[in-house]
Amino acid sequence: MSRSPVKAVAAAVLLLASTVGLAAQDFDSWSCQDLWMERNQIYKNAGYCFSTARAIRTFGNAGCVYDRQEDVPLSANQRRIVQAIIRAERFNGCRY
Repeated sequence: MSRSPVKAVAAAVLLLASTVGLAAQDFDSWSCQDLWMERNQIYKNAGYCFSTARAIRTFGNAGCVYDRQEDVPLSANQRRIVQAIIRAERFNGCRY
């Protein structure tokens, strides 16, 4: 059974709305540790090779591909989320 075009478009709009909402999420109330974990998990999932001892200890580098964060292929939404997390880290005075 195939979906009607209207149902397919509605499903796509709902999916887009849910992912855009995540990018706009309020990270200001998150702890520095939670922000650090969330930001770095996004990079880990995308194949980033960590260079700090803390990140290597936490996430490891097995299967990593990219040595520079700029080279990591993140979606536009993932980049918005990372930028929102970085702003929250600055707002919260996080020091690593």
